[in-house]
Amino acid sequence: MQSKLAHAAERKAWGFAIDRVISAASGPQREKNLEKLIDMAGNLLKDTAPGATRGLRAGLYPGSKWETFLFSLMDEVDHNIIKTMILNGAYESAFRGLRTCTENAEKYQCNVPWIILFDPTSACNKHCIGCWAAEYGNRMNLTFEEMDKLVSDAKALGTHLFMLTGGEPLVRKNDIIKLAEKHQDCVFNIFTNASLIDQKFCEDVRRVGNIAFSVSLEGFEDANDMRRGEGAFDEVMAAFDLMKKNKLIFGTSTAYTSKNYKAVTDDDFMDLLVEKGCRFAWFFHLMPVGAGADVDLMPTPEQREYVLNRIREIRGITGGKPIFAMDFQDDGEYVGGCIAGGRIYCHVNAAGDVEPCVFIHYSGANIREKSWIECLQQPLFQAYRKHWPFNDNLLKPCPMLENPGQIYMMVHESDAHSSDYASPETVEELVERTVPYAEAWNETADRIWLSEHPTGKKVYADALSTVGVDDKAKLIAADDAAAEAELEELAADAEEMGAEFGDLEEAVVAATAEEREAVHAMYRK
Repeated sequence: MQSKLAHAAERKAWGFAIDRVISAASGPQREKNLEKLIDMAGNLLKDTAPGATRGLRAGLYPGSKWETFLFSLMDEVDHNIIKTMILNGAYESAFRGLRTCTENAEKYQCNVPWIILFDPTSACNKHCIGCWAAEYGNRMNLTFEEMDKLVSDAKALGTHLFMLTGGEPLVRKNDIIKLAEKHQDCVFNIFTNASLIDQKFCEDVRRVGNIAFSVSLEGFEDANDMRRGEGAFDEVMAAFDLMKKNKLIFGTSTAYTSKNYKAVTDDDFMDLLVEKGCRFAWFFHLMPVGAGADVDLMPTPEQREYVLNRIREIRGITGGKPIFAMDFQDDGEYVGGCIAGGRIYCHVNAAGDVEPCVFIHYSGANIREKSWIECLQQPLFQAYRKHWPFNDNLLKPCPMLENPGQIYMMVHESDAHSSDYASPETVEELVERTVPYAEAWNETADRIWLSEHPTGKKVYADALSTVGVDDKAKLIAADDAAAEAELEELAADAEEMGAEFGDLEEAVVAATAEEREAVHAMYRK
């Protein structure tokens, strides 16, 4: 486990490197400096996304849409926010945090999530059709002290990325700013309807630097307001304009259904998002969760296949649009299948119940009754750990939607209870809605999967994507040992030459062999 002193020095060194990258990517010679950025990104993401360097080199070439995306980000987003987001999201979370999470997962023999979603409140000023939160009411809240403790306890295990859901999180925006300000080594991504974003709040967000927004939007005005209420589309457009003016980072969160799946992925809609300054677009398959869920809104197999292909086209290396589109359901193959149950993420609702997923409302632990590590060791999460992956076909990743027998088994195996606020339902009632869907999707999913992966299994180019947490911990430990040995060698050189420790921090940042050799030479002069 890295010491606090070493962590602080390493963070400061990465901050120095990020400053250099931002400066290089913003200057007149920025095209010539892309290689350094790619090398740095590759080092930061080598555990969470080992193929990042290959992908970046393929996409970032002169005149490419991703080069345009990068340079517009540098030109239009506050540089303090860019630096803070990279430092906290890439270094603290994807690089150092993942290592700590993996070490603790091995130590405590349970999943330790890289991301935590939590609900500051169940309250919301909207009542959107098809949203599970619409039924929650406004009586449930996590106190600031509870949120602060959750973040602090999670950070101690390596988690530095938090997503706030609800309810409408910005009902608690003063507490959110206070939380982000206190935990400056974390990223907070807020899923919001954007109706409560104002100039004062934008100024606070720009000051703290570690908040981004995923704004709910279901299409153009008619489609969006049919689900979210009259005037909701105009509220979002005004919020986009205000956030762009204040140089913030934001994107969209869209539930695609049988009614809107084409409209929310067509060129006109994506062009609108790009024009307004959105950097990313989350797409979520509608889930039939909660009493009264409308299964007719669930996409058909043909509609889901259309969305799968369209989103990959949108974010392709060529063509598409300069916005990063993500499909929470159909991008399962890029993250090894289901990420819930603490494997990569989990959810804490406004009553304190710790759930495997924001869409799966069953739990066996509450943060008001158990320590955070005890919540992660609850039987339901251990069942997730035991049975993952739920299908070799990673177009069928979910134990509820595509493999309903799995969620049925795990809930009973762990004796978990329904944690739905408004209408608790048995797991039998839930899977009754998902079994027909799973059967319908099965044939289409297998056809697509086998056409891309003839063996039936995803073949990864790296070891880290396929091994279990214990083996991953060993691989990371070996890599860290090699890095530590190199750092000790640099420290010895520096000490011998009488260098100050602060000068050494610049050495830690070396991202390539050439840069590291230059650092050695610097200390030997």
